Amino acid sequence: MSKYNIDTVLKVRLRHAPGQLARLAQAIAEEDGVIGDITTVKVQDRWSERDITVETMNDAHTTRLVARVGALDGIEVLAVKDRVFEAHQGGKLHSTSRIELRQLADLRYIYTPGVARVARAIEKDPSLAWELTGLGSSVAICTNGTRVLGLGDIGPVASLPVMEGKAVLYDKFVGLSATPILIDEKDPEKFVETVVRISRGFGGIHLEDIRVPDCFAIEDALKKRLDKPVMHDDQHGTATAALAAILNACKLTGIELRRAKLGQIGLGAAGSAIARLALTYGVGEVLVTDPNPAAVAWLESLGARGTNLATLLASADIVVATTGKPGLITKQMVRPRQVIFALSNPDPEIDPDDALAAGAAFAGDGRAINNALAFPSLFRAALDLRSRAIAPEMLVAAAEAIAAQADAGEIVPSPLKPGVHEAVTLAVAARARELGLAGTARV
Repeated sequence: MSKYNIDTVLKVRLRHAPGQLARLAQAIAEEDGVIGDITTVKVQDRWSERDITVETMNDAHTTRLVARVGALDGIEVLAVKDRVFEAHQGGKLHSTSRIELRQLADLRYIYTPGVARVARAIEKDPSLAWELTGLGSSVAICTNGTRVLGLGDIGPVASLPVMEGKAVLYDKFVGLSATPILIDEKDPEKFVETVVRISRGFGGIHLEDIRVPDCFAIEDALKKRLDKPVMHDDQHGTATAALAAILNACKLTGIELRRAKLGQIGLGAAGSAIARLALTYGVGEVLVTDPNPAAVAWLESLGARGTNLATLLASADIVVATTGKPGLITKQMVRPRQVIFALSNPDPEIDPDDALAAGAAFAGDGRAINNALAFPSLFRAALDLRSRAIAPEMLVAAAEAIAAQADAGEIVPSPLKPGVHEAVTLAVAARARELGLAGTARV
């Protein structure tokens, strides 16, 4: 099925006559466009103006459709707006103050001379920074832009819209202040050194869109050097959301996960983390396959069993694929009653409808996995407890809480569902306390 990824608003002026809107709709349909919202802006005796949202597959498709509409007799295209670019005008972030500044006394309290007293207090007891500054509710989103979404190495500046998007989710979902930090450095050791040097001003370090295998080395090094939570979201946020979806898929299909075989195809950042979290959860057996023998050997050292693609598909009860190879799994490879998550975007390893037609008990693609369900609450809980780490057991607690928030018929809840992030935060915080991590972070 074609993917309609672009929403375009056409501002059109139509001759006020019978059938004009129908002719416009027919032209859009004939160009394989999908009509969304239609808003009437103005109606006059001879003309009407309307904003029409049209979904298209790519830029070339949009251009073709606009040209077709513009060629219709009695219909004029006044403007064409891309909703995504409109939303990004001026950027998505703006720093604001939590303190009102109305009179001279306010200035004396928050700035000189009063602020010097707070600075002296923190000098004597650095832990006061958790309470007297924004440190305890702040996250640095650090990237070098070497592996951005499915776009590859596009560089740190081009990655900024993605980092801003992450920061919006932190603010709106859990009230954390997140700041994109663009690091123009591909060398892992130099990247780590840069993060260490800027880390003092943040309560946690969120790593994002860093290529494999650099992301593994960078995360490990930062966890060793910093006494504050560090997490690579492409690994662990994705794995947490994936485990939540797997838990509910097993519930729907009657599979007992702790006695089942889970097969992970592809051991990049997301795939390797999914396999590791499955091991932490206690899945009966975790099978892995990847063209890179070193990646397989690493997971084997952690308790997984390496195998080939055919054997994995023939024996696994749950199959997760994160290979970036559309069509890798054919209908003939699907075993009856399997659960299949083909997560590569924008095109999965097998279309869910094809997997179901081949006998799968459940099938989902990348739309079933949204790490926005995980990373905001994981950091919120870690910062609330001043935990020096986000432990694997905390990821499991988050996955279980996310799964529990899904409504009937859902695999995972919407990230916009009221209460979901609070529930996940509470579950993660409780697990962190059990692990003895409360109060272990250092500024």
